[in-house]
Amino acid sequence: MSDDTIRLATIGRILRRRRRLLTLLTVVGALVGYGTSVLFPPRYTASAPVLLSGQWEERELLTQVEIATMSAVVDRTAAALGWKGVSGSELRERVSARPTDGNIIKISGTADTPERAQRLADRTAREFVAFAARLTGEGTDPEAATGAEALRRKVLETDRRITELAEAADPGRTVESVQARTTLAKLLTALETAMKKLDEADPANGRTGMVVMAPADRPTGAVPPTRPQLIAAGALLFLLSAVIGHLAAARVNRRLRTEPEIAAALGSALLGTVDVPGGRGAHGTAGGGPRAWTRRLLGVDTRWDLPTPRTSGDEAGRRVRYRRVCARLRDQAPGPRRLLVVVPDRDETARRAAGQLLAEAGGGLPGDPAPASGGYPLLRVVEVAVDRPMVPDRGTESGAVVVLSAGHWTAAELGGIAEACADSGHDIVGTVVAGAVRARPARAADRPSDTAATAPAAPGRTTGEPE
Repeated sequence: MSDDTIRLATIGRILRRRRRLLTLLTVVGALVGYGTSVLFPPRYTASAPVLLSGQWEERELLTQVEIATMSAVVDRTAAALGWKGVSGSELRERVSARPTDGNIIKISGTADTPERAQRLADRTAREFVAFAARLTGEGTDPEAATGAEALRRKVLETDRRITELAEAADPGRTVESVQARTTLAKLLTALETAMKKLDEADPANGRTGMVVMAPADRPTGAVPPTRPQLIAAGALLFLLSAVIGHLAAARVNRRLRTEPEIAAALGSALLGTVDVPGGRGAHGTAGGGPRAWTRRLLGVDTRWDLPTPRTSGDEAGRRVRYRRVCARLRDQAPGPRRLLVVVPDRDETARRAAGQLLAEAGGGLPGDPAPASGGYPLLRVVEVAVDRPMVPDRGTESGAVVVLSAGHWTAAELGGIAEACADSGHDIVGTVVAGAVRARPARAADRPSDTAATAPAAPGRTTGEPE
């Protein structure tokens, strides 16, 4: 897996073989999402449109947006609402504004209830319109407004007086009257120009007119993320994290999978590969106690990254493989010989293979009509802890045979077993790799034989001893 490309088949294998664990993690993620939604209650947002009369450039609209959310407007809104425990600084985080098409600014307010969100948006819009009117001078300076109006009346009065003088003057009979009428016309033109400029300078005639187009609509749904979204996001996050964690662990996995790699790590020759039929016990790890029970309940007692066990042949074909291993051991040193069969602990497949090897080397299985041919070495099975391997000292044995399954142990762990064998005076004469297979449905007459063949070997048992 460390060098393989991640394919959909790999993801499917994780989902299939870790479905209980993934289901549990998904439920935990959903509960975490629900807890997050409780800690962060839902929020509702309402918007009130404000219309700006006249022609406005984009930068001017952006200026008005900034004014709508400035502290002067929001503080007045907070004072008008009078919500307990809510200050202007807190409201600034809940109020926003944005320009839209048609010189319209939408002022939005966010609160924990739809009613409050609606009131916040409406009040902020009204305070913004009032504040903008004060900035442009509409109704904010009574003295200035009174002076401008008095000046306008004075100009109109002067204009009327000039018109009356022009009409009362001698209509062009003398040179003086013509000059007077010309002077009065020029004064009238100047007054009209001044009046026009005064009207243009009047803020009431500019582009400062703003009006709240309509009250904010009461929101019907909370703003994202809502409670269902948080629950779904938590479940999906935990599920993806679990799948990615499995893939990452498989990427850095350094367990040996091929027979040549295993034999090289132990520094011995490969005697052969044998098949071990069975269900969960053949693929998983042995053990008891609450921890092992929990692992079996969650479905993590079996390796997910191992390939699906292939379908094996019949019992006779599987026994041929064991007898070939025994024959190779016999050929290495003809004559009576004792060997130590070393099996790593927590390797149920290897334990079953050692039991079958022990039965074949002991002269056949109980109930067989024709026992196996003699001359096989006498075998004694021992289990060693991989983390701290300890092999019995050499006695009458002339070597050791390591039986293990592929894909469970690293090169360092197998090197520790080899060193433990060397320290105890045992030379590793060969390695047997056991693989889990799916047995074909057997006939009724063959079932007792198949059950006996796959019985795990008891530690310390020797060929020829009674069971």
